Amino acid sequence: MSKFVHRLRLLYTCGMAILTASFLGQSFGAVDVFSGVSVSVPNDGKIGLVGPNGIGKTSLLLVLAKMSQPTSGTIHLAKGARLGYLHQESEQAFSQLDHTVYDEMLTVFATLQEDAARLRQMEAEMADGEFSDELFEAYSHLQEKFELAGGYDYELRIKQVLTGLGFAEADWALPLTHLSGGQKTRTLLARLLLEQPDLLILDEPTNHLDVEAIEWLESALKTWNGAVLIVSHDRYFLDKVVNTIWEMHAKGIETYRGNYSAYVQQRQERWELQQREFEALQERLAKEMDYIRRNIAGQRTQMAQGKLSRLSREVEALRVGGLGVLSQLKSKGWAQVTDELDLRRPASTVGELYERIDELRGPTRPPTLNMRLNATFRSGEIVLRTTDLTIGYPTKTLFTAEDIELRRQECAALIGPNGTGKTTFLRTILGKLVPLAGKIHEGASLHVGYFAQAHDNLNLENTVLDELLRYENMDISQARNYLARYLFRQDDVYKRVGDLSGGERGRLALSILALEGANFLLLDEPTNHLDIPAQEVLQAALEQFAGTILLVSHDRYLVDRLATQIWNLENGRLHVHKGGYQSFIEQRNREREAAKEAAAQARAAAQPESERNGTGLSKNEQRKRAEALAQLENNITATEEMLAKLAEDLQTATQAQSFDKIQNLSVEYATMELQLAQLLAQWEKMTHE
Repeated sequence: MSKFVHRLRLLYTCGMAILTASFLGQSFGAVDVFSGVSVSVPNDGKIGLVGPNGIGKTSLLLVLAKMSQPTSGTIHLAKGARLGYLHQESEQAFSQLDHTVYDEMLTVFATLQEDAARLRQMEAEMADGEFSDELFEAYSHLQEKFELAGGYDYELRIKQVLTGLGFAEADWALPLTHLSGGQKTRTLLARLLLEQPDLLILDEPTNHLDVEAIEWLESALKTWNGAVLIVSHDRYFLDKVVNTIWEMHAKGIETYRGNYSAYVQQRQERWELQQREFEALQERLAKEMDYIRRNIAGQRTQMAQGKLSRLSREVEALRVGGLGVLSQLKSKGWAQVTDELDLRRPASTVGELYERIDELRGPTRPPTLNMRLNATFRSGEIVLRTTDLTIGYPTKTLFTAEDIELRRQECAALIGPNGTGKTTFLRTILGKLVPLAGKIHEGASLHVGYFAQAHDNLNLENTVLDELLRYENMDISQARNYLARYLFRQDDVYKRVGDLSGGERGRLALSILALEGANFLLLDEPTNHLDIPAQEVLQAALEQFAGTILLVSHDRYLVDRLATQIWNLENGRLHVHKGGYQSFIEQRNREREAAKEAAAQARAAAQPESERNGTGLSKNEQRKRAEALAQLENNITATEEMLAKLAEDLQTATQAQSFDKIQNLSVEYATMELQLAQLLAQWEKMTHE
């Protein structure tokens, strides 16, 4: 069955949804990871799942991928639908560790390889005269199936995917056992893309990818012929790929239409709407309770009792399902909602109902950092200037730089591949290293604050509280209140720094940075390990910062929002782009196109002036090529005519039941068909050279 037919079957099997889930919950012992999750994945959906770290995003993906059983709720997957799942870490994803990277890609096409071998076997049988109508029919059917399944181009697809994800051709022969964790994750991602599942579930797919590989993946997923569900902290990636955002919180999932930036705008509007809805609900409940209280023992007792019963059930549903349950009540009714929700016994008295109403909580935003960056004094107008700069170590030069000038309140984003010298440059500005050549001129009245990517300024043996007090003298209650703004609450402040997660260390380092009052910030990958809510808060704080910023980051969303200059480190040279990230991308694309054109012109220029032409070939070579192409096209035409004549002869022999002729003509037809395929392949190659 072709992929097109397969997609159509899925479309009609599940009414435009490849996967639906209702009231999913997951618990481990007494700990509820998530509850109340009801979602639907359209056949062509491109969905980004976001939420704070620890909210249960990976647990939900595992449940939806049917790799883990939910504690409650149901999942329906369209009949015949195929799932593909990328773990954050893919150490255990391969069953044959003796495979090379390329061998692992070939496993996707094992059936095609078997079909190719069978086709060759049939061709050999026909060439030896072992032929029958059944063999000819089987050959024709298998060849058509082989072509529709991509049998003639799967090796090209493997090359495109491996190259796109950053594998050099020399890496294709590496055994899986020799790969790093990041390389194994990229290998699994490549295999999944080649498998082309109907629903592709990706958990942090941009981990371990450089910017070029991420851009390639963005392009591949935008045109993906199926559904995609992605968990990612890369907001720029989500902006480019998804058309729906699922925001996960403790009581379920909120759905937003559009990419990440659209979600941010809609989220604020929805929070405000939910607050108004809750206030209106409180007002309605108060009026109904007033009616019940006044009439429960009067002449309208029966009506008041009916209102009490209905309102008790509604309040109980609201307690469990939140405001969103009201719309479900309209479409499903009480009986179905009661079955789906874990409801307590509704209140039976007025006093009990008052208590239940008091338990209702209005819409709350998830806890986020409360961060402010204030410069204690203003710097000079020129913050940083360099001349004829060379950065590196005595035994190794890392890069030379165009002359730099960074002014007050500007933000320069230093970007480039890992290992090119970005952190070394920051350390040189801090005076911890000296330039190999040239000068760094710092401006007047500078107070520099440094955020280290490795957080190597933190004392791993201290508690969180002690580490803060090491930098700032304050009383214990004041320190605890301050740390609470960075989500270190209650006993969290007594955690040992060495036991913190990467995100927790990042938050602690930011809390210390905010105390310094610096007017020039050197930030080395400040959003690493931060969840999206924390990234948003940091971005807002940096946008409001009145000082100057030098930012080293792979976070393209942050760079796009903040940068006024782009310092691009590439091939041992730092290039300065005066402008933001979008204009840098546009300039880079223009330069790449110009480089391609220049390369083509250089190839053409290698020929003598008198013989150059638009193809880059000499006139003599062009004439010979044209003659060869014309001859090849004549051969193709002649072969096609011979095939048509053989088909007519076969038809005549079949009608006459002349079995000897059928056998001979069928062998001749199969041989001629193979010859035509070879001629067409030659023509394809010549016309694309």
